[in-house]
Amino acid sequence: MHLVFRSVGVATALALVASVGGAQQALNRGPVAPPPKPDPRIGLKAGLMDAGEAIWNLKVVSKTPPPERFLGSTNSDLAFTGKYAIQGNYNGWQVWDISNPAAPQLATAYYCPASQSDVSVYKNLLFVSGEGVSGRLDCGGQGVSAAVSKDRLRGLRIFDITDIKNPKNVGNVQTCRGSHTHTVLADPKDKENVYVYISGSAGVRSEEEMPGCSRGLPSENPNSAQFRIEVIKVPVAHPEQSAIVNSPRLFQDLVAPPRHGASPEDIAEQERAKARGAFFVEMEGETFMLPNRMIAPMLDSVVKARGGAGAAAATAADSTALREALPAMVARMFGGGPPGRGNPNAPRPGPTSCHDITVFPGIGLAGGACEGYGLLIDIKDPANPVRIGAVADSNFSYWHSATFSNDGSKVLFTDEWGGGGAPKCRAGDPKEWGANALFTLENGKMTFKSYYKLPVAQTSEENCVAHNGSLIPVPGRDLFIQSWYQGGISLMDWTNIEQPMEIAFHDRGPVDSTRMGNGGSWSVYWYNGLIVNSEISRGLDIFELVPSEYITQNEIDAAKTVTLDYLNTQGQPKFIWPASFAKARAFADQLERSNGLSGARLGAVRSGLTSAEKATGMRKSAALTALAKSLDGDAAGSSDAAKVKMLAGAVRELAAMK
Repeated sequence: MHLVFRSVGVATALALVASVGGAQQALNRGPVAPPPKPDPRIGLKAGLMDAGEAIWNLKVVSKTPPPERFLGSTNSDLAFTGKYAIQGNYNGWQVWDISNPAAPQLATAYYCPASQSDVSVYKNLLFVSGEGVSGRLDCGGQGVSAAVSKDRLRGLRIFDITDIKNPKNVGNVQTCRGSHTHTVLADPKDKENVYVYISGSAGVRSEEEMPGCSRGLPSENPNSAQFRIEVIKVPVAHPEQSAIVNSPRLFQDLVAPPRHGASPEDIAEQERAKARGAFFVEMEGETFMLPNRMIAPMLDSVVKARGGAGAAAATAADSTALREALPAMVARMFGGGPPGRGNPNAPRPGPTSCHDITVFPGIGLAGGACEGYGLLIDIKDPANPVRIGAVADSNFSYWHSATFSNDGSKVLFTDEWGGGGAPKCRAGDPKEWGANALFTLENGKMTFKSYYKLPVAQTSEENCVAHNGSLIPVPGRDLFIQSWYQGGISLMDWTNIEQPMEIAFHDRGPVDSTRMGNGGSWSVYWYNGLIVNSEISRGLDIFELVPSEYITQNEIDAAKTVTLDYLNTQGQPKFIWPASFAKARAFADQLERSNGLSGARLGAVRSGLTSAEKATGMRKSAALTALAKSLDGDAAGSSDAAKVKMLAGAVRELAAMK
């Protein structure tokens, strides 16, 4: 999530960039698997803990509210280690023992206020992001009021969680723009160190507070803290020695893309808000309304500057003075300035930061979701990531996160249009805005194929837009479980990349039926057979898949054979399925779904698997070897030959088991 009024980029074809938007906005949406009719997500009762719920092809295992000190503060991202789920929160972070998913137990509630406290783990180390100006090195709740302070933390906190119930802060790395998010990269060639990529998107801190921090264009100031990420090297045995070792400018030569502007519903709302006296700012071609919580302290400062008593005593002249000062204030906070720094004919610079970077060491690549662009990054040298591709889309507003398919042949990017705090799933909102964009990936080139957006309208009181998710390891398929804030969670099948479809969901009614409330799914990830959801206000939810016409019990069982020691979704693991009868049967079920083999032939295959499973020793191996060989012959005549070969391979794996 980012501030609702911050600059959000959208792009079209520019020099290096392959445009995929504009003319394609009505193409490739794909069919949607029909949920129950009418859709039960429509008209749900509002409420914080007692909202109405709708669920399809999922099972709620548990819903656990936050501990008291975290109640009312935003829950953020998730990481996992062993039997624990670690949940970030703007008041710190929580550790849940999920070994009994029906009754998670709170192991640690570590109070350490910061935004947004995104979390990652590696062995005995926990990493926590801090970006806001009020975060303190000592984790105190009093914040930091001084403009320059030695007590402020903007960057990365490092904890030793060897004793997870008694974590110890063993290091902090300060950065010029803080850490909005971060990504942990474990280099298989370097066992002594781990690398952390820092994505900071706030304004540059004062050089007086942190020497070397400066802003501006790199052409004007080679040391500018903008237009770059930070690479931190963490010695695993000595995390107190962690330090920035590189600041690569992944956005070099990219130019700012054009914007798609506001939707008709947003324009109408802006006009109503202006009539009520709301405050707006213009940023890079888009108009943003500032919330009252931001205006109040600004207005207070204006009134006190003329000797008044504060915001309560504001006059019309004070409001006018603030409106006139806002453009310069926002420019100081978030950068900006005229195209080319005074040259009206020069293109405006492109993104100054990434929101999120997903590394996939298994293929040596990363996907950078970087404001107005989706980047492809070579990470074979972890300390020196190199951009090798960039795509843009005139339908996308804010490239937020990336996920690769397990085989590395596809990549999807999410668009956080509206910043995560606005209703962008209304009936009149374009289906291509605030959605996922799906690409094939071949020889370092990304090729657009389709969009996917939550297929049911949400109300104007529900913040809803594409957000964080992860793959579910069903062999032979690409399944993605995803957060949509108050749109709930949705399971997308993008095996056929040109026709993605929804196959499961869970949703709650709005937090409040009369105004925008703070709630919804921030992150939802699969971990060792469970689907774990970080609910912004309501706590920690755990779900399980249930069999349906879109997913079978064999496929669910095969997914559960993949077990991980830990998981940071932004450090995407390569799923490897052990030999199992569940995997073989999952492929058989998929062949039935695709009509890749006849019913009679599949019946014989299933019968052969059942008989072999009951056999032992050489008899078992011989039966499976013969079945695999017969499947080799089936492949040539099948309309789904690739899947038949997967099934034959799975059977051979079983035959080779001791």
